[in-house]
Amino acid sequence: MTDGIRSVVTPHTNGMIELRNVYKSFGNHHVLRGVNLTVAAGEGMVVIGGSGTGKSVILKHIIGLMQPDAGEVIIDGQNLADLSERDLFEFRKRFGMLFQGAALFDSLTVWENVAFGLKEHRFLAKDEMMEIARQKLTKVGLSGIEEKMPADLSGGMKKRVGLARAIAMNPKIILYDEPTTGLDPIMSDVINQLISEMNRDLAVTSVTITHDMKSAYSIANKIAMLYHGEILEVGTPEEIQNSDNPVIQQFIHGRSEGPIQID
Repeated sequence: MTDGIRSVVTPHTNGMIELRNVYKSFGNHHVLRGVNLTVAAGEGMVVIGGSGTGKSVILKHIIGLMQPDAGEVIIDGQNLADLSERDLFEFRKRFGMLFQGAALFDSLTVWENVAFGLKEHRFLAKDEMMEIARQKLTKVGLSGIEEKMPADLSGGMKKRVGLARAIAMNPKIILYDEPTTGLDPIMSDVINQLISEMNRDLAVTSVTITHDMKSAYSIANKIAMLYHGEILEVGTPEEIQNSDNPVIQQFIHGRSEGPIQID
């Protein structure tokens, strides 16, 4: 580990999500340098770390959009490297994902956006898909907007529509990519509460990446700090807040001075 700071390795216990000694490089740029991380079933894990440190790369490995150069990604007991492209496509139906910018389709109505995965992966009648979309929109506090277009929605509403889409297929795992980016503090709090409710009410396993420490403390059962391509430490929000690691203390308090070099 660089800077003389010891990395904490997560033991190879059985979890819903396991990254075992995962390495990933792009050319000469080494992004992941032996990531070990275990997320238990039903747990809400938040991964924190600076911009460009590889947090999104971890998400892409979990959902199988990237393959590690070395190491293993085990999801619900299944090594993703053993799956064919067709099997991996089917496997991804277990996932829901809320993208950073909500990533709604501008040409589709709200309900069509929510039901997009259902249309692609399930053989359902239109009225069945509309009913599921209504139910999921109601769950995120957006009743009665089914026929609106994304252009008619605020940023917070788009995020909630994205969340409704993420849960439309009743996933076992939900991945959140910077869910509160671009939102004001009040709407950020709304999204944080919804994520906590989804994790609790739907009994899903979740992984969230964020720079927002208030969000991290609000939604996490566990927080993992990614630094120099390794998981530096994993702990409860309280344990992370009280960590004696100088890198973690600098990051969570947003200090300019410390072992983290500002580029």
